[in-house]
Amino acid sequence: MAASEPIVTTNVDTAEVPSAEWGWSGEAPRLFRFLGWFFAVVLLLFTIGNHEGKVEDLWLVGISAFMVLLLVLDIIRRRKPR
Repeated sequence: MAASEPIVTTNVDTAEVPSAEWGWSGEAPRLFRFLGWFFAVVLLLFTIGNHEGKVEDLWLVGISAFMVLLLVLDIIRRRKPR
C-alpha cells in the first residue's frame, strides 16, 4: 500500500454517505432520545405561564404526549429481539 492511499476503516461508501469522508457516518441515537425526553418535559413546563386560554395547554400536552408515546415505542422496539 502506498503512503498516499487512504486507510479504509469502515465499509461505508463515501458516494452514498458523503459525511463519512470526514469521520461522521451515522446517527446519534442516544442524543436524539435524550433530546426527545428533554423537549417533552420542556413542552410540559410551557404550560406554566400567564396565558388564560386552555387551547395552548391542550396543544402542549398533546404534542408532549405524542413525543413520549414515540419514545416509549422506541424503547419497546429496541428491546425486542430481531
